[in-house]
Amino acid sequence: MEVRSELKQKLYEIFKEFMTGITKLEELDNAANTFLLRFQQGLCLLKRSPILASSKLIENILKNNETRRLKSYLEAGCINIDAAAQSTRALHISLKGLSDHLVKAQSLLSELERLTDEAALAIETATNLSAQLDEESSDELQQIASDEEKETVTFTQEPEVTEYATVIAVVYSMVKQNYVMQEKIVRGLSLKTSFDELGTYTMMWSLRPFVEDEIVNRAWKCIY
Repeated sequence: MEVRSELKQKLYEIFKEFMTGITKLEELDNAANTFLLRFQQGLCLLKRSPILASSKLIENILKNNETRRLKSYLEAGCINIDAAAQSTRALHISLKGLSDHLVKAQSLLSELERLTDEAALAIETATNLSAQLDEESSDELQQIASDEEKETVTFTQEPEVTEYATVIAVVYSMVKQNYVMQEKIVRGLSLKTSFDELGTYTMMWSLRPFVEDEIVNRAWKCIY
């Protein structure tokens, strides 16, 4: 009975620490999403299509309103030099922010992996200990403590005990896959990235397709 109680408490503490890490990871994801959106905005400005001067209407408008400033603007590909410089800085800052995110997220994932392994080991150790005690106990000891031993042997099957380790493993697998997706997105960003690709990247980052919110919400219910 005492062993079971200790295991429950240990798993509960591991679970709380694990979910705290999940919250920190979600906060990192949200902050990094802002960097991704800024990268999208900056790149869209730099790659903005020039004015279609071949159009007769546009050609007449430009001819009737031509100034040195407008001429320079057209020759620069319809990109304001100051705006272009600002967009370039924004791209650099965004890429650095996303790269920093990967480093911080990887560090958190390593900690979550440690907790996942620790929870699994706790269950495995308790199960092996129960089996060993059952084999080594004498007939007299089994008769005296039959009720307690029965609980010790079977406690790892109780939902409130195994659910902690199971949910930890499932949630870790989801956030790990989500991180791998984010890593591929960040590594794929460049000045050559198309608008369609950027749109897909920002959508996937926000949706977190590998993370089931229902499972994460259920995980929080195990604490409160």
